[in-house]
Amino acid sequence: MPAPATDARRAAVLGSPIAHSLSPVLHRAAYAELGLEGWTYDRFEVDEAALPGFFEKLGPEWAGLSLTMPLKRAVIPLLDEISDTAASVDAVNTVVFTEDGRRTGDNTDIPGMVAALREHGVEKVDTAAVLGAGATASSALAALARVCTGEVTVYVRSEARATEMRGWAERLDVEVRIADWADAEQALRAPLVVATTPAGTTDALASAVPAAPATLFDVLYDPWPTALAARWSALGGAVVGGLDLLLHQAVLQVEQMTGRAPAPLAAMRKAGERALADR
Repeated sequence: MPAPATDARRAAVLGSPIAHSLSPVLHRAAYAELGLEGWTYDRFEVDEAALPGFFEKLGPEWAGLSLTMPLKRAVIPLLDEISDTAASVDAVNTVVFTEDGRRTGDNTDIPGMVAALREHGVEKVDTAAVLGAGATASSALAALARVCTGEVTVYVRSEARATEMRGWAERLDVEVRIADWADAEQALRAPLVVATTPAGTTDALASAVPAAPATLFDVLYDPWPTALAARWSALGGAVVGGLDLLLHQAVLQVEQMTGRAPAPLAAMRKAGERALADR
């Protein structure tokens, strides 16, 4: 049911560290645009050890939670049910509290990635490359299962990471080839490149961007643009950024928590861009 505009409801983002999160900016902009005057959205520094205690204190005024690292797996035992999407990667970034008191978990990162790519004209690709094999890479593979019809090459630094990615590939039914990070320049020739690495990791690859690059999806949003994204754009390639991902996964969260759809993407984007410009 759509949320009444004057009801006092609460939502928040949890994680550690959390001070950098743009989620409050995006969700508050959505509430303002939707006329949800009684709604608030905060941020709380919560680690894995503190998470159960935080849940115990939540009252009936709570509508939902956004979760970032390191809580996306730690929250699962505290929930009554999770969606198939969340179960596919053992990661929940969205909790919705239902009227009957149930705690339901979902993962909006995966459909958020797909929606961000679609907004930039990427519906299907024959092959793709993933740079990195950290926490975001499994969600990237799950998104590519919906977008890529052929092989995905994942560039990793260690055999342990390679083993992890092979496991995710089998679970998600994605055709994956593992390549060494030393050969990461080859990834840049793919029709879709997804960079899932921490800030600075791909900077050295910027000089190797081909003359006519296709599409780069760099999940970072601060600092932005990354050296790789800036070079890619300068050479005429399409660039999907971390703010695009953050926006589209937040849109889905707002819709689930408030029951109002569609969420106001344009207003949320404007607020996010303004906040980043002020940093």
